[in-house]
Amino acid sequence: MKHRIDPKIDCVFKALLGSVENRNLLIHFLNAILTSDLSAPITEAEILNPYNDKEFLDDKLSVVDVKAKDSEGRLYQIEIQLLTYRHLPERMVYTWCDIISQQLQSGNDYSLLKPVYSIWLLAENLLPGETDYAHEYKLQNRQGCTLADLGGIHLLELKLSRLNGSKPRNNAGYSFSKKASNWTRRHYRIG
Repeated sequence: MKHRIDPKIDCVFKALLGSVENRNLLIHFLNAILTSDLSAPITEAEILNPYNDKEFLDDKLSVVDVKAKDSEGRLYQIEIQLLTYRHLPERMVYTWCDIISQQLQSGNDYSLLKPVYSIWLLAENLLPGETDYAHEYKLQNRQGCTLADLGGIHLLELKLSRLNGSKPRNNAGYSFSKKASNWTRRHYRIG
């Protein structure tokens, strides 16, 4: 008997993209999502502790689903979010900035900062009125001039990608949303 395992469930998602055994899946996923951001494909990735350390006792603790670093020192945060809520965009920006800020210690030069790419897979639509399911946010002005190359936040609205039927701009997110709910254990290794 085949049992479907929904990869959008938090623990399955973390086992797929956040385990050492599935590091190649993580690398392929990141390369597919970030094709236009990377000068060369990622070939190595280290799975990191998903807890973003607090500097002070009263700091807000942030925990991400998957955190990784590549051989160039770039950092990656990947989240699956089944439900959207009012302040989710603020949470997205906060965790992205938190990972950026943790790169430096007192006395470090700002030139040591590496890009941080935050990828959010959303089961529900977050942006009303949008027809594209893939969204990318960076530190740029209205003319597209980049203030600092510190990565960005990528959103993939999975529900919208299934509904609009248009040709996908980002094949990895589209494939995940269209096929993943029909996967069984033979499609991926867990544990």
